[in-house]
Amino acid sequence: MLKWPSIRKQKRDDAPAAPVSAVRGPAAEALELALLEGIKRGQRAEFDALYRLYHPRLWRFLSHLMRQADAIEEALNDTMMVVWQRAEGFDGRSKLSTWIFGIAYRKALKALSRQDLPVDGDEVEETSDPGPGPEQQLGLVQLRGRLRQAMAELSPEHRAVVELCYFHDMAYAEIADIVGCPAETVKTRMFYARRRLRLLLDDLAGLEQGEQ
Repeated sequence: MLKWPSIRKQKRDDAPAAPVSAVRGPAAEALELALLEGIKRGQRAEFDALYRLYHPRLWRFLSHLMRQADAIEEALNDTMMVVWQRAEGFDGRSKLSTWIFGIAYRKALKALSRQDLPVDGDEVEETSDPGPGPEQQLGLVQLRGRLRQAMAELSPEHRAVVELCYFHDMAYAEIADIVGCPAETVKTRMFYARRRLRLLLDDLAGLEQGEQ
């Protein structure tokens, strides 16, 4: 049975050093492809390194689709299990990240179709930014709370394109590969999602002002 690497404790004794960065460039992609080649040869250390690289990115993506922490972790681990077992299935016609996010998207939709997963933002941990002062932090927390509420009102398909575009900086063509639809459909979903989010955020802000 495959034992998942420890993410919270950040143990790296048995895996090559792999920098986690929000900036995706040729060097990062080359590193990931090198790790995948090791996985194809059954090397567990390379899998552990790739798992640690993708855990925060997949968690953020899946958390906007599913919300329940245990369901997110299950979908994330199911995704990486596919990577471990079917690494040979990556043919290089897309970015490795596109392939992995596509697996995660399908796992999330499958989980959502099996059961009515409740939306509860309190169950999902978010990394706080210690930079801003107390008042700015409060404003950011309130904004994130409104955005989380508004995102929860969107369909999983609309949440996915918003998340991939704004939080993972992916182009429409790459998003189309991940969610399995034409790029024009992604553009249409983004149009309706943005319009819906604007309306929801305005309504939520108005409700908060009315309660003060």
